[in-house]
Amino acid sequence: MLKVFNLPDLGEGLTESEILTWKVAEGDQVTVNQVLADVETAKAVVELSSPFEGAIARLHAEPGTVVEVGAPIISFELPGESGGESPPAGEASAQDGPDGGTQALPDGRVPTLVGYGAAADTGKRPARRAKAGGAGTQAPPQPQGTAPSQPALPVSTPPSTDGTGERPRSTPPVRKLAKDLGVDMTALTGTGRDGLITREDVQRAAAGGASPAAPGSPSQAGAGTSPAAGQGSSSGGVRTLCGREREVRTAVQGVRKHTAAAMVSSAFTAPHVTEFLTVDVTETMELLERIRRHREFRDVRVTVLTLAAKAVCLAMERTPEINARWDEQAQEIVGQHFVNLGIAAATPRGLMVPNVKDAQAMDLKELAGELAELTETARAGRTAPAAMSGGTFTITNVGVFGVDAGTPILNPGEAGILALGQVRRQPWEHQGQIALRQMMTLSLSFDHRLVDGEQGSRFLADVGQLLSDPAMAMLR
Repeated sequence: MLKVFNLPDLGEGLTESEILTWKVAEGDQVTVNQVLADVETAKAVVELSSPFEGAIARLHAEPGTVVEVGAPIISFELPGESGGESPPAGEASAQDGPDGGTQALPDGRVPTLVGYGAAADTGKRPARRAKAGGAGTQAPPQPQGTAPSQPALPVSTPPSTDGTGERPRSTPPVRKLAKDLGVDMTALTGTGRDGLITREDVQRAAAGGASPAAPGSPSQAGAGTSPAAGQGSSSGGVRTLCGREREVRTAVQGVRKHTAAAMVSSAFTAPHVTEFLTVDVTETMELLERIRRHREFRDVRVTVLTLAAKAVCLAMERTPEINARWDEQAQEIVGQHFVNLGIAAATPRGLMVPNVKDAQAMDLKELAGELAELTETARAGRTAPAAMSGGTFTITNVGVFGVDAGTPILNPGEAGILALGQVRRQPWEHQGQIALRQMMTLSLSFDHRLVDGEQGSRFLADVGQLLSDPAMAMLR
């Protein structure tokens, strides 16, 4: 029988997701929990897993399509069943318990957010089965007596260079870059591992005159043929930047769309105040070098951000107001006796702010490990939606870009955000003399509804003192 799977809510009441890439094709046999697609929500890229074992009867959306939650995205042909089409996955079914709750399957699996977990006896994701019958560019025939849920629509498969009909192997950010630069990925040979097409491959093709993008792509719509890389345009010999088209439009969606809306809302809702403090962090930098040589930290990446995160958690003990939130509906200030520390991370899909849960309870080694894993996961596009929610305070390290200071905008729902500037050697008074010291500027923005000027200043001064004289942490 046919089973229609609707796009589920992938977290925090999100209303839509974009299909980045399909991992399967029509006609493929799939198993429970096998990854079907990479989808991008407003907060993260999520792997969508199969809730069923069976054959892919139909893919309802092409890559790049934004799908509303609850809309059909894939149909399965389930083995050993008959009787027409069943209700879409997520609606009432025989697996619902009598009280409306969720009932476990016979092998111990229970429904998860996007399907069913692995069987209880192994706890492992089943391996993907080999494809049956090639690339599956045509939908399998409908079983007799079964009516499709809606008229069949053609689902195109991107061309390839190897004749298999599969999409060229690359990552979603690289495919987006190729689309923006007008590079035909099917004409490229990947230099990455196992033939993966890398960002450098795309950039090299764009600089050297790659094949034009497929007709109808955004970079060619209404533009005609663009000039070859490094040459002027045909109209008057006007040269373009790096040989690219004069203008490229990119749809604002996914993470960037969410970030833009959140920042505008925050900037015009919370009354921001920003204060600056320049700190002599010479002793902290010396401590950092000693920590890195310590045997307990040989396998842990400890940075200035790690020490600043620890200082923030310690300083909050004296100024808990900086960790509160404003309840607009109840018109109340909510004190929070835990710190979910957000770390702003620049990724190919835009700014993301995942957070370390209960950072206040971690020692320095635990905090360093969590921060390293958090940033690596974010930059790889694997951050789960849950890691993006519930933050109470954020740190953004603009110093890695060579920036000294700024006026950071609050993450919505948080009372404060601290920007770390670059550490640079400059003349400074030390013990009554001018000496070259390692200096850093801290920029603290806070919500003036929650934090008074005295409280914000005290918190910033405490963080500065801990980074200036890390031995002060022994007194707390």
